[in-house]
Amino acid sequence: MRAVIDPEIRLFLNEMKARWAQHPPFETLDFPQQRAVSEKVRERWAEGGPVMAETIEREFDAGAGALRLRIHRPAGVEAPAPALVYLHGGGFTLFSIDTHDRLMREYAAAGGFIVIGVDYPLSPEHKYPVALDRIEALMLWLGAHGDQWGVDPEWLAIGGDSAGANLSFATALRLRARGEGGRVRAILSNYGYFTPDVSDEAEAQFGGPGSIMDRAEAQNYYANYFSDWDREKDDPLACPILADLGALPPVLLVIPECDLLTEQSIAMAARLEEAGVDVTATTYPGATHSFLEAMSVAQVARDAIADGAAFVRRSLG
Repeated sequence: MRAVIDPEIRLFLNEMKARWAQHPPFETLDFPQQRAVSEKVRERWAEGGPVMAETIEREFDAGAGALRLRIHRPAGVEAPAPALVYLHGGGFTLFSIDTHDRLMREYAAAGGFIVIGVDYPLSPEHKYPVALDRIEALMLWLGAHGDQWGVDPEWLAIGGDSAGANLSFATALRLRARGEGGRVRAILSNYGYFTPDVSDEAEAQFGGPGSIMDRAEAQNYYANYFSDWDREKDDPLACPILADLGALPPVLLVIPECDLLTEQSIAMAARLEEAGVDVTATTYPGATHSFLEAMSVAQVARDAIADGAAFVRRSLG
């Protein structure tokens, strides 16, 4: 039986579609213009939400290149505190800590931990592994010096949505290879994008005209990210579903029922379980890609955010 989109998520998608219609066709825009339009379209979904006790922005270079960071500390949380490093989605190409600002504040307030949002360099101007290099350097710096920002270096989690989930796994794998796997205590994966391979069944059921994302769009994002498609499509740090996943920290996979990438999270859950990783995979009925951004109008989004915050809180003691 075909999955049915949640009515509140459908309202979210309809409003998004109406907002996109106010701008020129996306394919006629260059990448800076696409990003500017994406920020305007998603502006409404970043508004409101919890007020933080403190929010600090930093331009920071941990040795691999500059990152723009936003650090949210919720009320009642004193330094040094556990922290979630959050990596926004957008196909390695779009979005920012501004489009995902409310989501990060929601996690901070619900979980009682600091959230560090990362504006990593975007593709195609910055190809794989530039963003990964800088995120890895940030995690190593936090593990040694996080107390300078009120962060407990012993209690760090990493997470993100879509491409951000990909980068979260890749960073954890990089740290593991360095012998620093213990730096990350948990991975929060929201509708992760782990490989450019999308099945015909997924495209038929959740892609096609009018969908929030179809196979061609998804694969274009990977084309932006890769320097060499034939080589990097088999690279486990670019496509972490191909990696040896053993000895990773606990993982929560947030899986929308009605998403082109649902099959990837289901496959990742099976691979993690086979590798002996403590993994929880939760499917949210009627949810689509990007559904967490609908938190102001959709209960299913609020439920998933609460689940993610609780998972990180438990993992960070």
